[in-house]
This record gives sequence, C-alpha cells and structure tokens, in this order.
Amino acid sequence: MFNFSQVSDSCIKCGKCVPNCTIHQVNPEETTSPRGFIELLGDYQKGELDLDKEAKDIFESCFLCTNCVEVCPNSLPTDMVIEEIRADIAKKFGIAWYKRLFFWLLRNRKAMDFFNKLGYTFHSCALKREPLGRGLIFRLPLKRRVIPFFNSKSFLNSYPERLNQGAKPQVAIFIGCLANYNYTTIGDSLVEILKELDYEIFIPKKQLCCGAPAYFTGDFDTVEFLAKKNIQYFETFIDQVEAIIIPEATCSAMIKHDWEVFFKNRGMKEWEERAKRVNSKIFMATQWLYNHTKLPKILEEKKKQLPLTITYHDACHAKKVQGIYKEPRELLAKNFKLVEMEDSNRCCGFGGVTIQTEKFHLAKLAGKPKAQMIKNTQANIVSAECSACRVQISNSLYEAGVEVEFKNPIELIAQALKS
Repeated sequence: MFNFSQVSDSCIKCGKCVPNCTIHQVNPEETTSPRGFIELLGDYQKGELDLDKEAKDIFESCFLCTNCVEVCPNSLPTDMVIEEIRADIAKKFGIAWYKRLFFWLLRNRKAMDFFNKLGYTFHSCALKREPLGRGLIFRLPLKRRVIPFFNSKSFLNSYPERLNQGAKPQVAIFIGCLANYNYTTIGDSLVEILKELDYEIFIPKKQLCCGAPAYFTGDFDTVEFLAKKNIQYFETFIDQVEAIIIPEATCSAMIKHDWEVFFKNRGMKEWEERAKRVNSKIFMATQWLYNHTKLPKILEEKKKQLPLTITYHDACHAKKVQGIYKEPRELLAKNFKLVEMEDSNRCCGFGGVTIQTEKFHLAKLAGKPKAQMIKNTQANIVSAECSACRVQISNSLYEAGVEVEFKNPIELIAQALKS
C-alpha cells in the first residue's frame, strides 16, 4: 500500500486549497475537497476507513486539476495520492468493461486505427456535425452532446516517417491520441511550422499512448506497459533528435512528469532513470518553438494583425504542472488580438475518463463558468494546447449557446504563417 499517512500528516488543514478545488466548487462538501480527500486517505491507511462504494465515489470525483497543489503551502501532491488510491480501487472493484476495452485499444495501435475508421464510417448513423465545427453531436434527443470528430486517416498514417530530409537539426513529434485520431489538423499545422523553420521532421510510427487516461483511472498495468514500450522506443532515436515536441499539455505532462513519479512510487529505479533521460528531450510544442527557434522573429516580421480575437485558456497540465503559459500567448499575440478571460487558470472540467462517462453531470457543472468567461471576452476563438480541454470546452460552449470556435495555438500559428 502507498504511504498515504505521510501526506495526510503533512496537511496543516489551513483550507487554502478548498475554494480553488474544482470538485468542491460544484459539490461544496468537506469530503470532496483536497483537505477532505487527504484526511480520508489517512484514515484509510490507519484502517479506520473501508474502501467501500461510498469512498470509491468520493475519490473518483476529483478532477485532478492540481489547483490544490498550486496553492498548498506545503505543495502536497494531492493529485498523485488520488491517482494512487484509484489503483487500489481498480484492484478491489475492477474496471468497467468499456474502460478496459478503451485501454486495450490504447495498447494496440492497429486495433485503434481500425476502430477510428469504423467511427468515421458510421458518422451519419447517430451523429451530426456541430455547426461551428467543434465536433459531432448525438442525434438522439437525450444524448445531445459534442464529441470529437472521427477522421478517415490518422495523423501518423498520413505522413511518411521522415519529412524535409536533409535539413538540420532533426526533431521528432509525439502527437497524442486525440490529435492523432480526432483533431488531425494540429499535427498538420505542426508539420507546416517545422517545415517553415527548415527542420528535418521525424514522425515515430511506433509511438503509443502516453498512458494518461489509464493513469487517471487507476489502471496501472496499462500505464506500466505503455510507459516502458514508449521509453524503449524513444531510446532508439533520442540521441539523433534535438527534441521530441508534443502539441498536447496532458501528454507532455504525463511523459515529462508522471512517468518518473510512477516508476519512483513503484521502486523501479532503473525505469525512473530511463524516464528521466528521455525527459531531457521532451518539450510542449509552444514552449520549444518560443524558446529554441526563430519562430517569434518570423511572426514578428510579418507585421500583420489578423482580424481575429483570441482568448487563452490555461490547461491544468500546461500552467500548473509544467509552468507553461507565457510562451503560447507571446506567439499568438504577434498576429492576433489577445484578450484575457476572467480566470484563465480555472479548470475546464474535463477530469478524465471516469468524469466524462460516469460523472458527466459534474463535468457539465464545472464547464458552465468557463463557457460564460469565454463569452464575456467576445472573442472569436478560444485556444489551449490541450485536446482534452478542447473536448470539454467545445461541449460547454455548445450547451451555453456560445458561438466561439476552439483551436490549438499550433493551428493558429500555422494560420498566421500562411497569411
């Protein structure tokens, strides 16, 4: 059993975390607050709390937004201990069949490719396109909800392994599952930007999911499988590339932060060190483009302000986990009017697989304030470097009747370069 008491005993019960907690904002009970979670985990460690269905429901209601970690005077890793208790929950109660199927698909790229094509083929049966292009809507009246598009061909299957050969230096792209299958224009845009910068592009075809969906759900067997497979694969080319760039906050945070934590908590020292070595080459896309390329200068030289107003949402895994928030804004502000929303740091409410399936009512409640903030800016586009946020915010905007489009900053930068 993970040592939950160490975290529980370090909590001074100051309450700074409580008003910032996403689940507490929509379900204001002490048990569903970071302070409450930590207290209950301490009781569980001492044998004073049964891991029953009520406890399961409480621990699975956390959005893992890390707001609490950001404001905690002791920087207690509340998100990490919630992830650890979910592994105990998975062992005791099992994992729902549809989640197990999904995680199996994440392990098996060819099967996932086939499933994606199947989804594309059956677009018209129960789904229709949302007018602003934010996703697909269930046709059934009681299921009106925006979900991501399916595409006939994934990003990884749309390009050869090497592009722009002969240019130096070389960079690799880790694309992420949603950008690979659903929002493929993100990868297309990243390729366009790297070609403009005259980089040789390596698209590793054997890359697998980073493991974040399984990690947040408690399926640690899948996390271990995916992390090890990816690390072994990355090691075959890591010395030949300047960077592995990722246009997704959740994926880059999982690889750069959570893989190390996962192996450390399991006492797997060798894999922890191997993950650390890989991490030295991992960058979120806008972070790397802003700090390591001439892209800011190129955008500046265009001296053209496009007639679009952008508001920027800080994805939890970008700003709070990786400290990345300045770079995308600086790049976008070169060619777009940038307007800040009231609280760009507030979690959009995606929350992971369990929140999006079994507790979607909580996701909807968490998403309403974000949709209103976006509306108040009167922006044309809301942007964030996270496709999970894209799924959630697109649905929240649709339900609120807000006609604002969502685009990844990489898509907008590519648009500015073309203008």
